[in-house]
Amino acid sequence: MAYDPLMLAALLGGALLAGFVTGFAGFGTGLVASGLWFHVLPAAMVPPLVAISSVGAQCIGLATIRPKFSWAAARPYLVGGLLGVPLGVFALTSLSPDALRLSIGVFLLAYSLTRLLQDRPWSLAGRAGAGADGAIGAIGGFLGGFAGLSGPVPIIWLQGKGLSFERQRAIFQPYNMAILSFATAAMGWGGAITRDLLPIAAIALPVTLLGAWIGGRLYRRASEKLVIRVVLGLLLLSGVVLIAQSLA
Repeated sequence: MAYDPLMLAALLGGALLAGFVTGFAGFGTGLVASGLWFHVLPAAMVPPLVAISSVGAQCIGLATIRPKFSWAAARPYLVGGLLGVPLGVFALTSLSPDALRLSIGVFLLAYSLTRLLQDRPWSLAGRAGAGADGAIGAIGGFLGGFAGLSGPVPIIWLQGKGLSFERQRAIFQPYNMAILSFATAAMGWGGAITRDLLPIAAIALPVTLLGAWIGGRLYRRASEKLVIRVVLGLLLLSGVVLIAQSLA
């Protein structure tokens, strides 16, 4: 590949922005990076590069919430998610990606707009037990294997439990890292992580880690209300992007 200035600028800019967003909000690497990377990299390289960068950013982000992390609370989501990923990968051969993207996009758009306009605490799933949590984790894993969207459904569910965002993040961020690590391993096994990709990942990953470190430091100083609105904004953007992709 030709490492021209435009390619390097898009690669490094996407890596820095993706790391920052993940460090600050706990998710969003692919959402903010892929838009730039698809313009300068072969399409087949973008998903594995997003997966590798996501795992790196999540590792840095975990240091932000590690003291609050509870395996007992996260375990049902992790078990369900790891079971759901292979189903999502398998579904790629039998379901319409555009139809699913459109459905998820409309849901995310409606949810995020409602929450942004409502602007008050709410509780929907507070009484749900570990079985329901595992089912939500499985849905997230399925969507992660199908479309790289492991985060939105568990995040919405945790918001519905009425937890503080710090507590939400202590559950969904380790979950995201486990699902993305599984997906990365699957991509490597399947041959998606090629020799041509490795030098590009070696350039992007350190910048992603730097962005995640900066985002994590700002997260510690931000108010919970601001962080929640950023998360809702990312969910809104996710919905818009998915709708645009399905209609393109």
